[in-house]
Amino acid sequence: MQDMEKQEAQNEQQPAQVDQAAAAAEAVQAAPAEPTLEDKLAAAEARASEMQDAFLRARAEGENIRRRAQEDIAKAHKFAIEGFAESLLAVKDSLEMALKIENPSLESLKEGVDMTLKQLSSAFEKNKLQEVSPQAGEKLDPMKHQAISAVPAEQDANTVVAVLQKGYVISDRLLRPALVTVAQGK
Repeated sequence: MQDMEKQEAQNEQQPAQVDQAAAAAEAVQAAPAEPTLEDKLAAAEARASEMQDAFLRARAEGENIRRRAQEDIAKAHKFAIEGFAESLLAVKDSLEMALKIENPSLESLKEGVDMTLKQLSSAFEKNKLQEVSPQAGEKLDPMKHQAISAVPAEQDANTVVAVLQKGYVISDRLLRPALVTVAQGK
């Protein structure tokens, strides 16, 4: 009888052991296998390769942008006066036509010069080229005027007496100062 009891006890233990073994096997299968060092190295190398490729692409794009910007700057320098030159063509055409007239009268010459001057003034205005022509009595501005001489006058010292030559600015940049005479101190 004891043998039978032992056997029954063993039979009862076997299913429990089988259940434990099955649970352990399931746990091993269900648990993610920890990556090996080789797997980690391969993943790191792949990531490094992707980063290097991205870096090279970004660097090439930066170079392309820099090159395009330099080309644009070179074109801007080369063709900067294109609009201004185009507006002066009408002035040149008018002057050439005036010279072709065989027997011009003084009145027609004066009228032609006046029209040509208007064309030139229009070209200047269109291209932001403005006159600097101070009025008599105006204070000398060394940023826009150049005093050629000082003369005795009945006005305050360092004020404009006469304009000898107009000056010009283009987009707030002085091209040529106005040449003026100024009043001496009393």
